[in-house]
Amino acid sequence: MNTKRLAALFALCLLTAFATYSSDTPDFDRILTQIDELGNFSGRDFSCVYTIVSEKPGEEKSVTQARVFRRDETDQFVLLILQPQVQRGQGYLKADENVWFYDPQSRKFEKSTLRENVQDSDAQNSDFNRNSLAQDYEVTAWESGTLGQFPVYILDLKAKHQNVSYDRMKIWVRQDISIVLKEENYSVSNRLMRTALYPKYTVVEDKYLPSSALIIDELNKGERTQFSMKDATTAPIPDYVFTKAYLERVNS
Repeated sequence: MNTKRLAALFALCLLTAFATYSSDTPDFDRILTQIDELGNFSGRDFSCVYTIVSEKPGEEKSVTQARVFRRDETDQFVLLILQPQVQRGQGYLKADENVWFYDPQSRKFEKSTLRENVQDSDAQNSDFNRNSLAQDYEVTAWESGTLGQFPVYILDLKAKHQNVSYDRMKIWVRQDISIVLKEENYSVSNRLMRTALYPKYTVVEDKYLPSSALIIDELNKGERTQFSMKDATTAPIPDYVFTKAYLERVNS
């Protein structure tokens, strides 16, 4: 076989291998975008009530109930504590790229973050905010696998910027529908900080939201938080709800 025919055959093999690789490789940008789209309410408001149960070794379970208001179009949310009575009226507000915590006893607002834990649980403000994976992360590695009965894509994510709760993440995404079943959160030094499991989803109109979750603190063994959702609705929310004045007024 002459040199030209060998070169042509080699080129054909490369093209075939590339085509096979391309057809077998998921479209990562599309998967992250689909996760966001399936969990966000563009053009609609959303609200619900969460029950957050925190467990710590040697302590009684701590139960918090909170109402969450979201306006994903403008990336605003309010988390208002309903129970326990001693913390009733405390709340978080995200607006204009800032997160604020309000304490009705002191009547003062303090600067907060999406990473701040809610009522000393392992749940964070970011767990109740809109999804923004496509905006915040890029996929650096992947593999196929199974989780329970579901075929999944296991994706390693690296943050595109610093305005995120975690620099690195690993997520298990169902292959038939782009929802996250498991998530691991890592520090900049690649230390596992917490693991989140999302065993159940509920459909609210055309969106998929975790109706229950288990968050495991990987730094403090035995600490875990479960939360469940109820009373989900897309009824319009008045503009004044997404203001500091609302948190002050609702407690007056």
